[in-house]
Amino acid sequence: MQTDLSFLHVSALTLLGTATIVGFYMGRVAQRISLPSVVGYMIFGVILGPSILNLIDEPMIEDLSFLTEIALGFVAFTIGSELSLSSLKRLGSGIISIIFAESFGAFFLVVAVVYLLTRDPAGTVAVIQECKAKGTLTKSLYAIVGFDDGLAIIIFGFGASFAKSLLIREASGTTASVLPTLGIPMVEIGLSLITGGIIGFLFCKLVLKLQKSRDILIILFGVVLLATGLSIRWHLSLILTNMMLGFVLVNSRREALVQRVRAPLLEIMPLVYILFFCLAGANMKLSAIPALGSIGAVYILGRSAGKIGGARLGASFGRVEEKVKKYVGLGILSQAGVAIGLSLIVKQEFSQLNVQYNLPHAATIAAVVFTTITTTCVFFEIIGPILTKFALKKAGEIPDEAS
Repeated sequence: MQTDLSFLHVSALTLLGTATIVGFYMGRVAQRISLPSVVGYMIFGVILGPSILNLIDEPMIEDLSFLTEIALGFVAFTIGSELSLSSLKRLGSGIISIIFAESFGAFFLVVAVVYLLTRDPAGTVAVIQECKAKGTLTKSLYAIVGFDDGLAIIIFGFGASFAKSLLIREASGTTASVLPTLGIPMVEIGLSLITGGIIGFLFCKLVLKLQKSRDILIILFGVVLLATGLSIRWHLSLILTNMMLGFVLVNSRREALVQRVRAPLLEIMPLVYILFFCLAGANMKLSAIPALGSIGAVYILGRSAGKIGGARLGASFGRVEEKVKKYVGLGILSQAGVAIGLSLIVKQEFSQLNVQYNLPHAATIAAVVFTTITTTCVFFEIIGPILTKFALKKAGEIPDEAS
């Protein structure tokens, strides 16, 4: 039950300070009971949000949305900086087959089961580092979770554009084909990559002669804000633009420079995650969770079957070790940062459709998508790391002292 304490008129800065401090300790508590720290951050966000205390109310959530966008920019840059083409080439064509098969397998299976039901069309890496895992399965998981996020963003671009076109067509009463509108996400994706590439090369030039971590962090912060701001202004994918920024860095510069950039980034990412997941939790509406019912269940089953089955199928097409083929699907079920970020984008864009075209069910769809993703993220962030550790252990890639 919601307790309205908004009369306290707590300022946004006070709440952000509280969220940072208390969220940090909530993450520690979550870790103590063998849960990912992001679960603790999200729970505290839910407590502060409209569902319980309403200290972070809807207007404040809207006012603080820029923090979510900045956080997504840094998360996307981090992912992009892991997408080394030379590393992917060393792992072989089998990994590429797995990436495409598990991504599209999960997408099409989830679409199919949700359609049959309704007639409407960051965890893995943490476990690897914690367990100090090494081996071919470990390398494969690093490559897959990174490139999988990039492919997911591209698939999202087409899916979201198609869904918006259907809703706009409904509002205008037109019967014209929606297929021509699929060119819109292609243009958006292309311009995002070009923008990110240009800013990425500029960034590489700027940091080339910088040695101090402080100086590098200042320039990095500036280019992420620049890329994010231009993406929003030009209606591009801020995630894809910032991913390209990191991608250019890791594939055009020596490892020594890449490590100099990553070092200060690793120092600020915990703070970014706390604020991002707390605000994501504040966006959640607990009252909407019971209504998910079968939709949440089929999403969990569809995504799991698509990921595991697709990875197995992709591994069969390529030349990979038997242990990779056998266990890689279990290691990629974790779902958090990018998924929640994309669902937040859906929530914002579809809610705007309601304002522009008077489509109340567009806002309803947005709420269902966001609640489904955030709720199931908690499930996958609990079960995902457990299965990842199980897979690494069965593959013999966890040292005895870490297991």
